[in-house]
Amino acid sequence: MSKGTILIIDDEEQLRKLLGRLLALEGYTILEAGSVKAALRLLEREEVQVILSDVKLPDGNGVELTQSLKQKYPDVEIVVLTAYGNIEDGVQAIKNGAFDYITKGDDNHRILPLASKAMDKARLQSRVRELEDRIGGKHDFENIIGESVEIKDAIALARKVAGTDVTVLLLGETGSGKEVFAQAIHRASERGSQPFVAVNCSAFGKEILESELFGHKAGAFTSAVKDKKGFLEEANNGTIFLDEIGEMAIELQAKLLRVLETREFYKVGDSKPIKVNIRIIAATNRELEKEIAEGHFRADLYYRLSAFQIKLPSLNDRRKDIPLLAQYFIQQLAPKNGRKISGMTAAFSKALREHSWKGNIRELRNVIERAVILSDTPELDVSALPLDFRVNGPTDDALTLADAERRHIIRILQLVKGNKTKAAEVMQIGLTTLYNKIKEYNIQ
Repeated sequence: MSKGTILIIDDEEQLRKLLGRLLALEGYTILEAGSVKAALRLLEREEVQVILSDVKLPDGNGVELTQSLKQKYPDVEIVVLTAYGNIEDGVQAIKNGAFDYITKGDDNHRILPLASKAMDKARLQSRVRELEDRIGGKHDFENIIGESVEIKDAIALARKVAGTDVTVLLLGETGSGKEVFAQAIHRASERGSQPFVAVNCSAFGKEILESELFGHKAGAFTSAVKDKKGFLEEANNGTIFLDEIGEMAIELQAKLLRVLETREFYKVGDSKPIKVNIRIIAATNRELEKEIAEGHFRADLYYRLSAFQIKLPSLNDRRKDIPLLAQYFIQQLAPKNGRKISGMTAAFSKALREHSWKGNIRELRNVIERAVILSDTPELDVSALPLDFRVNGPTDDALTLADAERRHIIRILQLVKGNKTKAAEVMQIGLTTLYNKIKEYNIQ
């Protein structure tokens, strides 16, 4: 299991590779970037805890980069590296929020201990922020957005079961908000001030998930150099949320059943049982009865988990809530992306309500963030939506497919200041296709 992710930003590839190998041997996941631009692209799609950045980069300065990164990613810790020791740069780097500033070569012996300390601090800050969110009530039922009968019924059921210690099984499509409900149930329970530990069962292989859930003793396997607490032990006195439970290997299902029945388990490689006082909330997008019939899920575990079932509606089943959710995401994402956007046009709202949401709330959030980034008006308009939103039905302008496509291409070209390569990337089409479209639509 990785100790965390470290991003190395340096234009010297040989140094990046050497440093990366050194840190990888310590158990870290390593990402590399040779420029500020490449680093920013990585940070947009990867979760990073620690950054090691050179001062002199082809398209920027590591000291200045530290300031902008700390503003956008406050929990990430940054160690600034330089080939030439400079007291003034060092002082400024620390002022800008750097964890430390070291000289390449002279301070090589400090890199590993610094990386470890920076990782510890980053993880601690993340946990503190999570605790602040819990205390601040961000996961209460009051913060679940929606006025449709479907979502209100689900909330009503969740409120009733929250005050008990009954195991809950949340059913619903991917992206329908199962973890949000699990957190709200936990917060409203007597365990609300205790740990809430979320585990995505589909994110680990069988052996790794076993070690992560139950923990292990030193020497249990080759890389087990010290005792490790598992998620079950971390959640003691609180709640553990097992997302995508239908993905769990059937061998592990028997061990989880024992936890449900006895409230005790064995660490990997240990013969001494550990007692835990936990509540289990599970979730799945699969039909578990079908999985049982096919031999992929234990019937006895299903009956233990499904003492109280709550079916969460898909976004397509609660279209009344789409404008409310969209407005919430606008208010949340506009400031984050440096945009001043107050709302959306009627045509934009209509296009959202008419769309088929296969990815549910998660897909809606992504669509809103894309629109926020593309828009330069106070209200989001259909021109900021992907093309398929605007051609599935008539819009206020009664555009033909060709009209809509031509307008979309023009708008993207304007946003990227005529850079056709960038425009093709944004629209996810080939550069040759873009040139053909420009010619076809006589775009100047």
